[in-house]
Amino acid sequence: MKSSLVAVSAAVVVATLITGLKDRAALQEKFGLGAAGKPAPELMMMGRIRPTDAPAGNSEFNAQLVADKIEAITSPSPSAPDTPDKDAAEAQPAAPQPAAPQTAAQPTPVTPPIVSEPPAPQQAAAAPQPAVDESALRYFASRGDKVRLQAEISRLQALYPNWVPPADPLAVPQNGDKQLEAMWQLYSDGRYAELRKAVADRQAADAGWQPPTDLLDRLDVAEARARLINASDLKQYATVVDTAAATPSLLTCSEIDILWRVAEAFIQTERAQRGQDAYTYILKSCSNPAERLATVEKASTLLAYQPMQALLALERPAADGSKEFDGIRDNLARRFMAEGDDDPNLAIAPDYIARLEKLAGTEGLASDALLLGWYQLRRNNDADAEKWFRAARAKQDSAAASQGLALALIARKAPEEAEDVMFGWRADSDDAISTYLAATANLMALQPPADLAEDVLHRIATEVIARKYVPTAQQFGWYARSLNQFQTAARWFETALAWKPDDEPSAYGLVITREQLSDRKGVLDLQRAWAGRSSRITNLEDTSSLRPNAVTPPPEKGRLATQQPAQPTQPPQGAAEAERHITLQPGSEAVVRAARPSVETVIVPRGPRQTRGCSTTIDAGQLKPADALSRGWCLMDINRPMEAISAFEAALQSPSRKVREDAAYGQSLAYLRAGLSTNAAVAATKAPQNRQRAAELQVAILADRALSAFDAGRYRETLIYLDQRAQLQQERIDLMVLRGYCYLNLKMYGDATRIFEAAAATGSRDAARGLADVRNVTHPDTNN
Repeated sequence: MKSSLVAVSAAVVVATLITGLKDRAALQEKFGLGAAGKPAPELMMMGRIRPTDAPAGNSEFNAQLVADKIEAITSPSPSAPDTPDKDAAEAQPAAPQPAAPQTAAQPTPVTPPIVSEPPAPQQAAAAPQPAVDESALRYFASRGDKVRLQAEISRLQALYPNWVPPADPLAVPQNGDKQLEAMWQLYSDGRYAELRKAVADRQAADAGWQPPTDLLDRLDVAEARARLINASDLKQYATVVDTAAATPSLLTCSEIDILWRVAEAFIQTERAQRGQDAYTYILKSCSNPAERLATVEKASTLLAYQPMQALLALERPAADGSKEFDGIRDNLARRFMAEGDDDPNLAIAPDYIARLEKLAGTEGLASDALLLGWYQLRRNNDADAEKWFRAARAKQDSAAASQGLALALIARKAPEEAEDVMFGWRADSDDAISTYLAATANLMALQPPADLAEDVLHRIATEVIARKYVPTAQQFGWYARSLNQFQTAARWFETALAWKPDDEPSAYGLVITREQLSDRKGVLDLQRAWAGRSSRITNLEDTSSLRPNAVTPPPEKGRLATQQPAQPTQPPQGAAEAERHITLQPGSEAVVRAARPSVETVIVPRGPRQTRGCSTTIDAGQLKPADALSRGWCLMDINRPMEAISAFEAALQSPSRKVREDAAYGQSLAYLRAGLSTNAAVAATKAPQNRQRAAELQVAILADRALSAFDAGRYRETLIYLDQRAQLQQERIDLMVLRGYCYLNLKMYGDATRIFEAAAATGSRDAARGLADVRNVTHPDTNN
């Protein structure tokens, strides 16, 4: 009677529970199971990056299924042969499996991220459930580890497309394997080495026991993840790629950090397209908004402008109608504009330019105005660049803003303001002093000459002397001549020649100035020194009419021979050409006066200088090609190479091959005179040259590069250029002296002595000075 009463009571409880559980809403509330959407399995294969297809499944919770399971478990005759409930039979395992059992204390039920109903009977017969080890799934559910539970469901779905996650992952068989549970705990804690040891110890103690395949697989993946992260942190990018290729199960949206690291590894190993593919996979397959946003931010630091546009095209609309990446679009615009500043050929979309212009107006940051200024300056939009540099200086006066404004002013032919803008920042950096000196040279070369205040002239002269800057020193000479101050002009020309003995324009200015001062001996000395190197000096025409006297008016300013220095479109690098100081020992210093090769060494003699026809400034593009060619040579004769470059460029449009050849040749010479040997080499290729001209240009370019390398202290590179030039033409005395000082700086004293002795035998004072410098180093005690 008592047992019957207990049975009746149990039946009532079970019936009540089953009735309550058949209410789906109540069941979801009781177990905390929501109707979360079921994402598609996410896997990026290394060979072809794409999401793996898999059935979507039903996102609703099946209350009837759980009720049937509970009824089957609590039934007094679970093994009755007439039990028709297939799902209940599946929920009750036929034999114990090595799974992670529950602990003594029942944990709080965990909401599984993916739940689904079982297939219909006919579907179940067509596609039976695969044999899947769900021990890890049940273990993570029992521990309340939602993150690992979600990752495990995604992994199993990717491996078994027909597998359907259990509706109740907490249905764990009783009386489990405690040792296996401890192993799962080691895995959960990330103690992989201890887990390996525990598995090995149990196998040694129990030869018949085998660890679950799922546990070993997950352990392999976890160790691979650790190796990949460590290699990424150490910037061992090839290892990152290899590890990911060997463990494709890591490449899922649940492992977003791994995907980011693999993308970076591709890019850092010069496989930018593969890196872009990885980011594309994330944006196409993964749905977490914060992770998608972070993906674009990370990609923007590694990918160039064009690949980033392809990624941004994958943007999804937000719920409020905006775009999901709007929050970082301002920073993206700044990053893209900075890339445009570095690459003059990169065209940034107008939307980004407009966005940055709006930011510069609303937020008022000097950095935004600077980005816009440099972007426009790199594209020769000098007026827009000037506007933004002025705005930047108004917000925060800085060396960068002043330098950009000065370059824009130089391009606009306003060097007087450029000099004033840069004077206060001239000592900030090498680029700053180069920009300032370029402004001074352009200022002194203005036609007609500018009316400069005495204090401005004084500060320019002080900087020119301190930096030994030849172009401005030469322009001081021409400026003094325009004021009929011929003695002052002669001293400036002499100073420029002392700093750069091969500066032919300074020598020409000096010879005509000495002629006007009736210094016939000085004229003859210069003509002998430049014989064979400058036809206009050796064939100097009569300049007696230019001789100063009390009644002769000053010469026309438009007829002055002046040099138009380079007008850089970007911060010039090392523009100063001065004496090279080489420290030999404490208290001892030697001066190398080797200079860039004279352009006249490769110029075809063109007769006396004629200034008429090109003393005024016009747009060469409006001239006929033949007239532009003539103007280019005229500008070269009065030493205005930068204007000559434009004239020769216009002449290159001629249909006549001869005109194009002469124009390319002249433009190369103009670039050489401006100190731009790389541009000269490019210009020489714009039209075919005969063998003689090609050889002459190559000789001049190599000499110019040798001197530039010497200026930068790259003495071995200087010797390489000198050797290459020597194969084309016999080495000049000044270049022999340069070679000697290269050997001296490389401490090759024997070679230096041999070179200096050979050059000194020709009467070279610089070579004799070089010999003395060698003795100062090798025999300092005997030096008098």
